Amino acid sequence: MGDQPTFTLQIDQNKYLPTGGREVHAVLTVSSTGGAPAASVPAEAAEVIIVDTSGSMSGSKIRDARLAAATAVDTLRDGVFFAVIAGTSVAKVVYPRDGRLVRATPATRAEAQRAVAKLNAHGGTAMGEWLKLAGHLLSAHPEAIRHTLLMTDGQNNEREEVFDAVLAAWSGKFVCDSLGVGADWAPAQLRKVSDALLGTFEYVRNQNELAEFFRRITQNSMSKTVAELSLRVWVPQAATLKFVKQVSPTLLDLTGKRTDVNPLTGDYPTGSWGAEEREYQLCVEVPPGQLGQEIRASWVKLVRPDTQDVYASGNVLAQWTDDLALSTQMNGKVIHFSGQAELHELIQEGLGARTAGDERTATARLAKARQIAADSGREDTVRLLDKVVEVDPASGTARLRGQVDKADEIELDTGSVRTSRLRKSEEGS
Repeated sequence: MGDQPTFTLQIDQNKYLPTGGREVHAVLTVSSTGGAPAASVPAEAAEVIIVDTSGSMSGSKIRDARLAAATAVDTLRDGVFFAVIAGTSVAKVVYPRDGRLVRATPATRAEAQRAVAKLNAHGGTAMGEWLKLAGHLLSAHPEAIRHTLLMTDGQNNEREEVFDAVLAAWSGKFVCDSLGVGADWAPAQLRKVSDALLGTFEYVRNQNELAEFFRRITQNSMSKTVAELSLRVWVPQAATLKFVKQVSPTLLDLTGKRTDVNPLTGDYPTGSWGAEEREYQLCVEVPPGQLGQEIRASWVKLVRPDTQDVYASGNVLAQWTDDLALSTQMNGKVIHFSGQAELHELIQEGLGARTAGDERTATARLAKARQIAADSGREDTVRLLDKVVEVDPASGTARLRGQVDKADEIELDTGSVRTSRLRKSEEGS
């Protein structure tokens, strides 16, 4: 593995449990140096660009979408396999003409851009069909780093169970980053795509910025150098792994994505990696131990499941003590990311209650979210929350605002999955 990126795994926790204590929390910081040496052959990659060309994309939207797709094609590095799909109530490969991925060269990029320039808006929206076609195209390249960029401005017209079945069928087969444009799409639908296909989803509030979003996402995809790594988590017999979550840079619950290795060990997918840092949180429930006893509550490895290569590893420990000062000392990262997860849940619950007409619950949840956002330095989230809920600084009394711009609500909704890093001044707490 000499030509592979270097990975490190740092574990932050307080290992001390009180007498009878059972829950062990830890934050895993995984860092990668990213690329192989410049003389090495770049990692094999396959990219599918999906452009919503339904009827709602008419006018300036389709013009901006053409420019964005052309920008993504231009950002592809030489040698990457790629295709462009136009999405309506069906999915159609608009480039290449034979319906298979083709390698990016100056000639094929120019051909693709000419095909993209002819895109027109018509028909409905069936995102499951789009993703299904992308999956079939990418399946021809099992060794590649496989990625899809999906953009939509509307709500999926498929039956929910049909859409869910497609996502379940292709989960773990490729990564999909998605974009919602305008104010008529449903964040919950792209959140499903993100959860199933381990990608991000973002809101393009100003459609004239669409090309820049496409460029940035494609550039990030091109920077990946290692495909499909997993966190392999072992816990001792009689222990229970309660959850595994990505907590930075975005929230993503991996708990339900487990692939069993053996009865005590499971793999949790993390997707492809470049030069980056991500953080994960896990919670293990262990049987109560004796005072002074130390155990390994979990053994975590970063692995490539198909080759069994191990890139980094570390231990999560537990030790029982009757020293109150030790057992009540909370690790700063665990506190921080637990708060970030709570912030996301409060925003989701608050917006849901607001939509349902439950003003009391909405006000309580969103006011608490604002406090957590302010305490953790999330000024961007505070700004958005202030457009939905008003808090009197003197009395602390909160009330919902009567008129809320739909775009502000969507931006708050989609932004709630992004987390802030722990401030340096808090790391020792």
